[in-house]
Amino acid sequence: MELVPDIVAPAPWQLEGSGVIWYYPITKAFNQKYGFLAGYQAASYVAGFGAVMYVDYTSSGVGPYQELLYIPGLFKMNGKLTFTISKIYVSTYDSVWNGRENWGILKERAIFNTQPNKTGGLDIGVSREGQTFFEAQVQPKGPKVPLYSWLFSWFRVMQLKGTELLLTKPTLQGHAQWASSKTQSADPRLFPPVQQLKPLMTLYIPDFKMVFPKAQALPYKP
Repeated sequence: MELVPDIVAPAPWQLEGSGVIWYYPITKAFNQKYGFLAGYQAASYVAGFGAVMYVDYTSSGVGPYQELLYIPGLFKMNGKLTFTISKIYVSTYDSVWNGRENWGILKERAIFNTQPNKTGGLDIGVSREGQTFFEAQVQPKGPKVPLYSWLFSWFRVMQLKGTELLLTKPTLQGHAQWASSKTQSADPRLFPPVQQLKPLMTLYIPDFKMVFPKAQALPYKP
């Protein structure tokens, strides 16, 4: 029997928080083996410039939660170039349920253990059933620069829900810093093994405000 969430929160969501983005060149072979691609994603794959994101939401439609996700690259769905999420974990069941319901994002529950370290960075750990499957150490450096929504006007995400594609175009503003990752690893049984990839760049986002709007439903055309 499906669990009932404590909070039902239809879109749009207003979110605030901080996070880390690792950008990668990712080969098709890597995604075919490790990318957790659903059938509709594998069929629409275009190019492998993707990302891993860790996000700490201090406020959202369902309250605070943390998130780890994988974007395999660019895809072409219904004639539109788009991004899609193939693996995602969050720290609360309310986020799991509402993410699936609102945007077709197949979130899973995990335990997050993220701590500031002695040098002003972050030590990130994510686990399931007592086993850590993702670890990273992130060190911000340099000045903070502004992020504006228009810089992300091209960013959109499509996820399949039933027979429909749900198209979502979030907006974001805040600040960013360059960062380095001294360590980063993942268990391929639960998340793409990022230790096999070399980031093009790593960004630390110390503060952001984001709007995740109501998704646009499109008939899926395989």
